[in-house]
Amino acid sequence: MGDVLTISPVLMEKYLAAAGRIADRAIAAGPLPKPLETQYAVKFKNVRRLDASTIEAPVRIDFDGDYEIHFGLQGERAAAAKPVKLGFFMDGKLLQTIIAETKPSGLVYFDPYSEEKIRLFLPEGDHVFRAAFLDDDFVKTLTGKDLLDRKKNKFPDSMTFLGPYPSRVEKASRKKILICDPNSGAACVQKIVSMLARRAYRRPVTAKEVASLMKFTAMAKAEGQSPEQGIQLALQAMLVSPNFLFRIEHDPNPTDPTRVHPVSDVELASRLSYFLWSSMPDEELLGLAEAGKLRAPGALDAQVKRMLADERSAAIADNFAGQWLELRNLDVVKPDPQKFPAWGPELRDAMKTETRLFFDYVLRENRPISDFLDARYTFLNEKLAKHYGIEGVTGPEFRRVELATDQRGGLLGQAGVLTVSSYPTRTSVVIRGKYILQNILGDPPPPPPADVPLLDEEAVGVSSSLRQQMEKHRASPVCASCHNKMDPLGFGLENYDGIGHWRSMDGKFPVDASGTLPNGKVFATPAAMRAELMSQLPEFSRCLTEKLLTFALGRGLQTYDRRTIDEIDRKLAAAGYPFQSLVYEIVRSLPFESRRGEGL
Repeated sequence: MGDVLTISPVLMEKYLAAAGRIADRAIAAGPLPKPLETQYAVKFKNVRRLDASTIEAPVRIDFDGDYEIHFGLQGERAAAAKPVKLGFFMDGKLLQTIIAETKPSGLVYFDPYSEEKIRLFLPEGDHVFRAAFLDDDFVKTLTGKDLLDRKKNKFPDSMTFLGPYPSRVEKASRKKILICDPNSGAACVQKIVSMLARRAYRRPVTAKEVASLMKFTAMAKAEGQSPEQGIQLALQAMLVSPNFLFRIEHDPNPTDPTRVHPVSDVELASRLSYFLWSSMPDEELLGLAEAGKLRAPGALDAQVKRMLADERSAAIADNFAGQWLELRNLDVVKPDPQKFPAWGPELRDAMKTETRLFFDYVLRENRPISDFLDARYTFLNEKLAKHYGIEGVTGPEFRRVELATDQRGGLLGQAGVLTVSSYPTRTSVVIRGKYILQNILGDPPPPPPADVPLLDEEAVGVSSSLRQQMEKHRASPVCASCHNKMDPLGFGLENYDGIGHWRSMDGKFPVDASGTLPNGKVFATPAAMRAELMSQLPEFSRCLTEKLLTFALGRGLQTYDRRTIDEIDRKLAAAGYPFQSLVYEIVRSLPFESRRGEGL
């Protein structure tokens, strides 16, 4: 590395604070504060009611620990009413379910009310918690005001958090770190510190590095702290070390961009691990690298196979797919609730889950990458299936669903993709057309010129269709060069509204989804466009190769990478475009296994 890295004092202070919190959470050597009670209720306006059966609240959990959560349930149902399943969610993930009674409790009160409670471990941080009745058929028999009538229905109304309490079960991270009893003496403490440093730095550590870290355990001991707290302080020091914060690759010729050399085995292990798992190497991979056996015949391929089969490879779906398909924007987009009343946190989470499960399935099952263009299956729960108008899917659990309609198929039929490529108030043929050019065909348009005239938003769907307005827009020679490529692609998705719901009318005007691909192929429907895109599979393959290689290398591609991309493309086409073959070819490639100097 040729440049000297400097970190501002303010940034370093933030690193230290974060490292302290992480080390404390990992080892949990310090005492917890006195438990507190915090209530979140609709009447306090710190809870949002999503529907009659669901409430949601943003909650700050200040300490890792066990918490007791009390659910306030307003109202009652008939004496013969069946119990319901109450689900508790954190950040969209179902943590636990319990059975809650809905019939009258027999207590004397003016306002029917009851409570249910659970106790479980909650991690520190800002979270969104949700309480909901699941698979509740009774609520489907009610309409209007009856849904929140306390004499006719029972529904969640509040969540009260009590804690933190010491966890009943030893934390997995603590058990993993304390490989011997720190109270047995300095030899055990040094063994733990050495093990942690090796894992944190992702390489063998020197005796000098260990001795430097042991000074922190001595410092803690001098201040009357326990051996565990000393290890915690040493871990904090590791987490702010450049050896942990940066994947340092030693270059013998850092200023000569013409010199190329293979990275070391331990550096290659980190490249592979962060590519497939977005995390540090595990013991098997690091041990193989330390022994100098990672490049033995078949060893690298065997590790790729093992790591893809591991559940940690789901990180590719979360991180690469989120980056490539821009799905991270689902967390910040805000569709207009007046225009799109169906939009809400549950639908947003379902959109994200669909694409993540779809991508993960294509990868794990080694499906052809053409599935991204027009697969005849997807992953749905009841919420998203209703959004799509697909019957026969019930419950909150996602499952693989065969598509019996040509309204959906591949990535371009998924609501998450369609939502992030729309405006808050309407669709955008420009954004969607650019999205296809950039993320599917690998031919992004140049930036727009300054002072581009805006569309008349009030007129869209009222006095003129979006297509009519865009045709006027393209009449300008300044705009035509790019819009002649983008707009015809974007029109192919006009049957989907701004949150991906199928429509045949745009306001008062019938939707015209006809358009043209850059290769001149014409289409009249979204299904026909997807079919024509299949004829451009080589272009899509190259686009996906470039984006996945960029992700794997952690840098932008250069002109000297073209030979590698050409070679991967040829091998992928010859194999029939299976997705895992693309991963293997990237790992075997010269740019992935080597580095060159970075001089200007």
